[in-house]
Amino acid sequence: MLSTSHSNASASIETGPSGRAIAEAISPELLNAIQDHLNMERQAHASYFAAAIWFAERTLKGFSRFFRDESSSEHEHAAQFAEYIIARGQSVELKTVEAPLQNWESPADVMASAFQMEVDVTASLQQLYSMAERVSDTRTTVFLDPMVEMQTQSEYEFAHMLGRVKFADNQAAALLLIDSELDQGNNKPASLQA
Repeated sequence: MLSTSHSNASASIETGPSGRAIAEAISPELLNAIQDHLNMERQAHASYFAAAIWFAERTLKGFSRFFRDESSSEHEHAAQFAEYIIARGQSVELKTVEAPLQNWESPADVMASAFQMEVDVTASLQQLYSMAERVSDTRTTVFLDPMVEMQTQSEYEFAHMLGRVKFADNQAAALLLIDSELDQGNNKPASLQA
């Protein structure tokens, strides 16, 4: 008799496209927006890898390392969004990643385009958060909370890097100093707190 009631219970559980159980349905509009954001993270991954290559070609290994690490980070973010979509019982839809920009005039131009990308990713996360709140999807807001915090910090760090590179004014000695710091993993803004 126990197996019969268990059979009836499993027949009433909603499943997603791949047959995975769904604990709470997700709004189709929110799901589409999350899919779009996942693909935005994949595009950022490709863009930062292109920047890593550009700096490697100019023998600026610290800058190249910094962007290689950022590329890996964006790939990881895309994976987190994919895992979240799967956890919600849905299927991930990967879209075409466009060839990223691969030529810039100067390190400041690379940093400016990277900073703008971070601003765009932040705006996308904030829109996702607002959309999740509108449809009362607490699971998504809880998932997004640490993402928004990390993204805001990343945007701040890119603003710092852009400011430093612009201040260097394309002077080789100054850029080599920044490159050396980046090679040592030092890319954090100054802190005024003890």
